[in-house]
Amino acid sequence: MPKYLAGLSDKATADYGQRLLDAMRDMFGIFHNAEELTASSFAKAMEKSRKAFLDIALIDVPDSRQAQNLANRFRKHGDAYFRFITTPGVEPTNNLAEQAIRFVVIDRYITQGTRSEKGRAWCERIWTVLATCASQGRNAFDFICQSTQAHLSDQPLPSLLSP
Repeated sequence: MPKYLAGLSDKATADYGQRLLDAMRDMFGIFHNAEELTASSFAKAMEKSRKAFLDIALIDVPDSRQAQNLANRFRKHGDAYFRFITTPGVEPTNNLAEQAIRFVVIDRYITQGTRSEKGRAWCERIWTVLATCASQGRNAFDFICQSTQAHLSDQPLPSLLSP
């Protein structure tokens, strides 16, 4: 959103968007150089950067609807945007989540989806099996075969939960 704001024709809003982009670049610069810092100095630098970003996002916000909408989003959800700073293991982007569902989006685009509740439920289940097996390094075809054999022989079904 800051990139969008920086490209608007309203100078005050564009300047606001550019200040946010610059602050974001500073923050990601610290994040990408984390291995060069001690844990304590990294935490301090990230907290300082977060505060600077929120100051820019919430103080002297232009009157444009777009700038006000973004500022309100940071007022309401600001902590969630920076959870990657305070929670180990949380990445600053959602790239992994997007990669996990990419094949679903492509499949829906190619097939134009389904036209029934039963079809949607089947797609949800098979996509879950495919994504889970891929994330666990398991063969989805083998899992489906084992599940079918277990069902047909009244045996317990294999689990998708990590072993």
